[in-house]
Amino acid sequence: MKLKLVVVFLLISSFAFSQDGYKINFKIKSWKDTTVYLGSYVGESTVLMDTTQVKNGLFVFDGKKPLPQGVYFLVLAKNKLFEFIVGKNQFFTLETNSTGYLKIDEYIANMTVKNDEDNKLFHENITYNIERNKEVEPFIKILKDTTLKEDQKKEARAEFSKINEKVMAHQKEIIEKYPLTLTARMMKATLPVTVPDPPKKADGTIDSTFQFRYYRKHFFDHFDLTDEAMIHLPQPMYQEKLKEYLTKLFVQTPDSVTQAINELATHVKPNKETYKYLIWSCMFLYQQPEIMGLDEVFVKLYDQYFASGEMDYWANAKLKQTVKEYADKIRSCMLGRKGSNLIMQDANFQPKSMYDIKAKYTILFIFRPDCGHCREETPKLVEFYTKNKAKYNLEVYAVATDTSMKMMREFIKEFKTPWITVNGPRSYIKEHFSKLYYADTTPSTYILDDKKIIIAKKIPIKQIDDFLTRHEKFLQMKKTKAGSAAKGTTGQ
Repeated sequence: MKLKLVVVFLLISSFAFSQDGYKINFKIKSWKDTTVYLGSYVGESTVLMDTTQVKNGLFVFDGKKPLPQGVYFLVLAKNKLFEFIVGKNQFFTLETNSTGYLKIDEYIANMTVKNDEDNKLFHENITYNIERNKEVEPFIKILKDTTLKEDQKKEARAEFSKINEKVMAHQKEIIEKYPLTLTARMMKATLPVTVPDPPKKADGTIDSTFQFRYYRKHFFDHFDLTDEAMIHLPQPMYQEKLKEYLTKLFVQTPDSVTQAINELATHVKPNKETYKYLIWSCMFLYQQPEIMGLDEVFVKLYDQYFASGEMDYWANAKLKQTVKEYADKIRSCMLGRKGSNLIMQDANFQPKSMYDIKAKYTILFIFRPDCGHCREETPKLVEFYTKNKAKYNLEVYAVATDTSMKMMREFIKEFKTPWITVNGPRSYIKEHFSKLYYADTTPSTYILDDKKIIIAKKIPIKQIDDFLTRHEKFLQMKKTKAGSAAKGTTGQ
């Protein structure tokens, strides 16, 4: 008889896993008739995936297409309730109860899972962690007590470590016993990379770069970038891992970063969802990067993955056009490119060409006369200009974005701006200046060298002096190296 029951259970499980779509049954005894929603995580966002009606505490979410694997939650009266997971098996039942619909701890404590090993593991682990947190709480209190000396915390620190080791061992056991479950995969994704000691070279010295190279090579050993479920977690781990990898483990130049992204893209390409998500996440990361000049990565990714048609399987024409327009704005004013000439009317209606400036450096200052931040920054630029015009051999070409000549003249008079100021809309060039020098906010500042090559962009006024000082040292270093190389060649 027992054998028959096992066989029946196996048949049911096999059938459930082979079915298309999903069907998740709920029984929450205390709930009255109402509407409930099924919520999911997507990166840093949450979305509603389904809705259904509760009748006498019973309700069902079902659909013809399988749900993306990940962590889900119920939403009732705009409140996010308890979480559960949807893994490979999407036909199961959850039963629970609470004395109040917002008492999340009661839902968890009373949870019963039917026909899904993954959710059993998930909720058992939650309960296990709650118990360990209770155990560790008094020791954390001691460790945070600033009135105690370090030797008085020794025992508490040891007990804390024991409990932490117990939790790690518990997770390791689940990962080893149930490696294919989503619960185990989520646990594994949080594991750190263990970096071995560096080996010794033949001459007995230690390879100082070994550990860095090892860490970079094995960075994703525990985090599967091809696993779509990693996109649907409460914490945006996928994005966080990508950002850490790209920003901390590679030289921060457009070519180096783009190459790293391309290698990751090749790895995840077999899974269309993770392929799409990885590329889009990287484009978002470099849309407005923290490091100047890395917006070129956005342009490179657009050219390779959108302009080429590679992302056409999910990106519609409207999205592609939006991305193209932004890429083109960046493309026209990337670092290292020659900036386009600007010719506009000054306060006396006379044409002034930026290319006519013969200074070593040209500061392009795009502003709006009634912009509050522009009015704060302009006096700083006046002060810098007055002190450093001769030192750096520089000139300012200021472009007012508003059409009003009156406002521009009043601005010049009020701030006593000693440089060239022109009215942007009163232009002698075919394209609007905003298509040549992207200025999504005002003021926007660009620095061009004597050949009108863009060497800095979107740089705050207070950082210009430091930037030019470092740039001058860089130029001197290049000159010295070139001179040394020339001497070496002559000597040979």
